[in-house]
Amino acid sequence: MSLPEVERLVAVMSALRRGCPWDAEQTHASLVSYLIEETAETVEAIEARDADHLREELGDLLLQVLFHAEIEAEREGGFSLEDVARGVADKLVARHPYVFAAEQVPMDLHGSWERRKAAEKGRRSVLEGIPEQLSALARANRIIARARSRGVRLRLPDAPIEPAETGAGLLALIARAEASGIDPDQVLRASIRELEDQVRVAESTVG
Repeated sequence: MSLPEVERLVAVMSALRRGCPWDAEQTHASLVSYLIEETAETVEAIEARDADHLREELGDLLLQVLFHAEIEAEREGGFSLEDVARGVADKLVARHPYVFAAEQVPMDLHGSWERRKAAEKGRRSVLEGIPEQLSALARANRIIARARSRGVRLRLPDAPIEPAETGAGLLALIARAEASGIDPDQVLRASIRELEDQVRVAESTVG
């Protein structure tokens, strides 16, 4: 499959780095805020179910990927966009042996993915690799999902709940917290630290 417009975008990005003073002075660190903003706008377009908006925002997100790859490619010993593509393609093939090899499709796809990822990266704890920069809510979700997929035994509720009930329940808790003078984000972070301690204890007792 030929991607001439992607090749054109790569050429445009390279030209901007050479010819535009602003683009030329950017670094990985200086682009972080733009990456976060473009990611948030992409999420917004997805949730709005606006295809035209999503196409535009995916383009802006792709630009961020190309920008970082171009910065690296200019550095001696750095990597290229081709290296990035090769790495992710190799990773996807390795983690899907039931697609690219003769293995059977696992019953627990999510758990299988997480276990392969952990083995590949040499991670000994489900807590490893979860970004500290995630919001408290997102971090709590990732820790719980990882723990469950890796068979870490935690005493957590698991009764089924509908999306609307989940959203309304979270909003109600936040409203009650605000009325009581409680910062919900702060107390959630405190609870996450307790959860992390529980994970470590559970992992240390396995085997």
